[in-house]
Amino acid sequence: MSRSVRLVPASAAVLALVLTGTACEGGVHGTPGGSGVRDPYFPKAGNGGYDVGHYALTLDYTPATHRLTGRAVITARATQDLSAFDLDLAGLDVDSVTVEGEEARVSRTGQELTVRPHDDLTEGETFSTTVRYSGTPRTLTDPDGAEEGWLPTADGALGLGQPVGSMAWFPGNHHPSDKAAYDITVTVPKDLQAISNGELTSRSTQGGRATYTWHMAQPMASYLATVAVGHFTVARGTGPHGLPVLTAVDPTQAEASKDLLAEISEIIDWEEYNFGPYPFSSTGAIVDRPEDVKYALETQSRPVFPGAPDTSLLVHELAHQWYGDSVTPTSWRDMWLNEGFATYAEWLYEEDHGGKSAQQTFTDLYEGDHKEIWAFPPAKPPGAAHISDSPVYERGAMVLQKIRQKVGDDTFYAIVQGWAAGRRHGSASTADFTAYVQKKAPDKDFTGIWEDWLYGNGKPDHP
Repeated sequence: MSRSVRLVPASAAVLALVLTGTACEGGVHGTPGGSGVRDPYFPKAGNGGYDVGHYALTLDYTPATHRLTGRAVITARATQDLSAFDLDLAGLDVDSVTVEGEEARVSRTGQELTVRPHDDLTEGETFSTTVRYSGTPRTLTDPDGAEEGWLPTADGALGLGQPVGSMAWFPGNHHPSDKAAYDITVTVPKDLQAISNGELTSRSTQGGRATYTWHMAQPMASYLATVAVGHFTVARGTGPHGLPVLTAVDPTQAEASKDLLAEISEIIDWEEYNFGPYPFSSTGAIVDRPEDVKYALETQSRPVFPGAPDTSLLVHELAHQWYGDSVTPTSWRDMWLNEGFATYAEWLYEEDHGGKSAQQTFTDLYEGDHKEIWAFPPAKPPGAAHISDSPVYERGAMVLQKIRQKVGDDTFYAIVQGWAAGRRHGSASTADFTAYVQKKAPDKDFTGIWEDWLYGNGKPDHP
């Protein structure tokens, strides 16, 4: 949207005030929030000027027509005086937008939905934005070729968000640095189910349709939100200290997944011993058909799997509940803090269950023919297409083993548990982590680890 300005006999200062949206007395004083938070790999992801505290999403989906109708009520706090702010939304038609109950002007450019409220918002003000939208949600393709967003399945759909796919099914501040609580209500044909994050708080049927409401009280990055629509066998159990466990399994995967509840409970117990208290109020899994989804994802409290997972994959995705979900990366450059930790959890689990030690796994990788591991340092992927490559996973885990070698087991476990506890439900960067490690072991010199293993190019000279 552009606006013409008619010049009148007035000073240049007055014209400047008109163009910047400020006035001398009692007028407009806000400025637009930024479009994107300048993430090094996804610069248009997220938005500046506000912090979301809660999403209330009300969705109605019909698989036969692929039509989604949605209402998003976004409660946020302005972090500056705002005359406008952006939301991320890919595709879908916007039917109306209100801010604090008053109609707002909107414009769109690509994934950016720019909202201009009737009245400016002041720094520190909490405000509510309601977006009504509809259409056929998109499946997006990541820079690495993987599909995300809204994925049609054999009997429904699956919403997956890493790294920016959630903007295909709801408007928001889609960057991991802005986390919020969620209430997600989904209406579907009554012969289908709708599974999401957190706890099921209500279910009702009316006129041939069923409505499910899910509540995630703990802060969640938008890429970890999920909705699974389809036929599922739902089972409930309890984990350590009465933790609710809910699994939703596609009937074609039921036999292969029959021991899932017990295995999740055992793994959570082991991970609590190693990483500290489980950070959420429930856990579980969603198992869909392998042909419907090609990868597992650590969706908060209830990871998604492409078919029945093996134990290593369960360990990995559940470890993400601590490292990635509760402690979320400040930017996508920090992905190794997710994947290095989850991969290392696999090594530790094998070590504790009669398999190779973590040190032996480290040595085998170092001495083996694994050129892909040395393609780039884990803290410096060369671009968005590489944030899920081997160095982020395996070499990231090797960084943790180098720290363990340096400090010994007692201090190492104090580091990994303290990191999860101190950053619980927050965000953190690689620099935050290295500073924390140094603080926990002030008598040790980690320079070589950081320079050779975390940031250095090529294979280090010595294991």
